[in-house]
Amino acid sequence: MKPLRNIWQWLDDRTGISKTVIPIMRHPVPPNIGWWYVFGSATLIAFIIQIVTGIALALMYVPSASQAYDSLKFITESAPLGHFLRGMHDFGASAMMLLIGIHALRVFVMAAYKYPREVSWLTGVGLLAFTIVMAFTGQLLRWDQNAVWSIVVAAEQAARLPFIGEWLGRFILAGNTVGGATLSRFFALHVFFVPALIYAFVGFHLYLVIRNGISEPPKAGRPVNPKTYRAWYESLLKRYGRPFWPYAAWRDIVFGVSVILIIVILAIIVGPPELGKPPDPSIVEAYPRPDWYFLWIFALFALIPAGLESYFIIFGPILVGVILILLPFIANRGERSPLRRPWAIGIVLIIVLMVGTLWIEGKRVPWSPDFNAKPLPIQVIGATSGPIYRGAQLFHVKGCEFCHAIGDYGGHRGPALTDVGDRLTPDEMTWRILNGGTNMPAFGGNLTPEELNSLVAFLQSRKAL
Repeated sequence: MKPLRNIWQWLDDRTGISKTVIPIMRHPVPPNIGWWYVFGSATLIAFIIQIVTGIALALMYVPSASQAYDSLKFITESAPLGHFLRGMHDFGASAMMLLIGIHALRVFVMAAYKYPREVSWLTGVGLLAFTIVMAFTGQLLRWDQNAVWSIVVAAEQAARLPFIGEWLGRFILAGNTVGGATLSRFFALHVFFVPALIYAFVGFHLYLVIRNGISEPPKAGRPVNPKTYRAWYESLLKRYGRPFWPYAAWRDIVFGVSVILIIVILAIIVGPPELGKPPDPSIVEAYPRPDWYFLWIFALFALIPAGLESYFIIFGPILVGVILILLPFIANRGERSPLRRPWAIGIVLIIVLMVGTLWIEGKRVPWSPDFNAKPLPIQVIGATSGPIYRGAQLFHVKGCEFCHAIGDYGGHRGPALTDVGDRLTPDEMTWRILNGGTNMPAFGGNLTPEELNSLVAFLQSRKAL
C-alpha cells in the first residue's frame, strides 16, 4: 500500500486533484433529497455506456454505403462480443431517452427551473434535444431498409418548412437522394459532432449544479423570491445541509448500478434489434417504423388529418421548443410545490397519457406495413417448386406481404388476399399489380414477365377451402 500511497501523493502534489475533487464531492446539498433526484446522474451513466459501447462498435463498423450493412452483420453474428455490444448500445439508447424524459418531467413538476437555475434548465433542454438527435442519427447507421426509408421520410417532412425546408432536406440527405454521403454525414454527426456538444453541455450543466446548488424539495407556502432566495438557500445549507458524498451520492450509485445491470441483462437475454433487409431502391413506396421512442410521434402524424399534417410537422416542434426556452423566464419566481401548481401535474399527466396511448396505437397500427413479416411457410404456400412457389417467394421479396395478409401472415395496410383467387381474375390481378392503386405502388417496372406470371399464379391459388 505504501508504494500506491507514494504514487498518489506525487500525483496529487503535481495536479491538485484532491483540492478540486474532494470539495465537489463534499459540497452541501439540502436535506430530504430523495429518489426523484437520481434520474439526472442515471442519464449521465447511460450516456457513458453509449460512449464506451459506441467506441467499441466504431472499431469494427465501416461507414460506407457498400459495406455498412455487411460490417454490422459481421459485428452481430461473428465478432467477439459483437452481439452483446450492439445489445448494450441499443438498450443504452433506450435507457438514455427514457431517463432524460423522466428527469425533465421531474424538474418541471418540482419547478426546479426557477431562479437561480434558469440556465440549468436551458442546458437541460439542449441536452434533451441532442439526445433526440443522437437517437435519430443512430437509427440510420443500421443501414437497412427501414432505417434508410426513415431518413427519407424525415427529409421529406423537413422539406415542408417554409424558406429553409428545401435546404434542410438536402442537408439531411447530404444531397438530393440518400446514399453514401448521407451515411457519412450521419456517422460524423452521431460519433463526433453531437457527442462533442453533449460533453460541453454536460460539463456546463454540472458546473451550474455545483454553483447554484441542487434545488431543495419544494414545499407549499415557500415561494421563490429572486431578491431573497440565495441568502435563504445558503442559510438552509449552513443549518441543515448534508455533504453530497455520501448522503445523496449513495442513491445515485445504487440506481446507476441498477441501470447498468438492467442494460447488461437485456443485452444478454434479448440482444440487439434484428437487422432488416439491405436498402432496396426498387421498393418505390415504403412506410418505415421508427424505433420505439419515436413511435408515438409516428402514430400522431398518422392520425392527423392529411390537410393538417404539414402544420403539425412544421409548427409543433417549433412551439414546443419556444415554450421550453421561455418557461424559466416567464415563471422564474413563485410557488414550486406541485400542490400549489396543479396545472403542472395536469400537464405531465396529459403528456404521459398522450405519449402512452399514441405509443400503443403506433405499436399495433394497421396503417403501416409490417416490415417484420416472415416469409410464408410451405404449408401455407402449398407447393415446394414451380410458379406458385416462386410467386410466394416474390410475394415476400417484393414487399407485398408487408401490406397484405394471407391467413395469419403479413401486414394489414392493404386488403387480405387469403381468398383473392375467388375475387379477381388473372387479368384483374395483372392490371392491379402493374398499375397499382390508391395506396399501392405500381410494379410495372419492377417485375419481369416471368416474375409477374409467377406472382399471379400464386395469387390465383389463394382460394377459400
